[in-house]
Amino acid sequence: MKHEVDIPRIEKAVREILLAVGEDPDREGLQKTPNRVARSYGELLAGLKEDPRTHLKTVFHERYDEVVLLRDIEFYSLCEHHLLPFMGRAHVAYLPDGKVVGLSKLARLVEGFARRPQVQERLTTQIADALMEELNPIGAACVIEATHTCMTIRGARKPGSSMITSALRGIFQENPSSRAEILTLMYSERNGKL
Repeated sequence: MKHEVDIPRIEKAVREILLAVGEDPDREGLQKTPNRVARSYGELLAGLKEDPRTHLKTVFHERYDEVVLLRDIEFYSLCEHHLLPFMGRAHVAYLPDGKVVGLSKLARLVEGFARRPQVQERLTTQIADALMEELNPIGAACVIEATHTCMTIRGARKPGSSMITSALRGIFQENPSSRAEILTLMYSERNGKL
């Protein structure tokens, strides 16, 4: 998925960054770097030009009253504080009230919100809120586990650390047994993997 960005403007900015850190942007290995960076931003920030909620507009009316859960949705995003990547897995669930969406729509919802300058807390909330507002389910939940390169390769330099955020809505927030059920489903062991 590509996103239209101002390639020449980014190229100019990247060239300035290379000069500012003491590099020669005209040396062989860096000559095409400004263009590569500009094009990569087009991919990494494609979510800026879309409304991820549109993925939830096509619904199917089903009399299904149990949890719908999609686990381990891989994603990557850019930390808005350092413009460094963070990546991980999102677990997204809802308890339908007569409407369900296609499975791929949940993954596209996550991707649409992830592909923009982001913080994990907001990303988690945006996904859960979109489910509640677009599907009107009895409850919605999103749990995200991610590794942040702004923490692992710079600053605190704590490789192996991960951040977990959750957003629980409706019955998953209000009812302790429903909350326990959804979190158990999200984290139940399968094939020796958590």
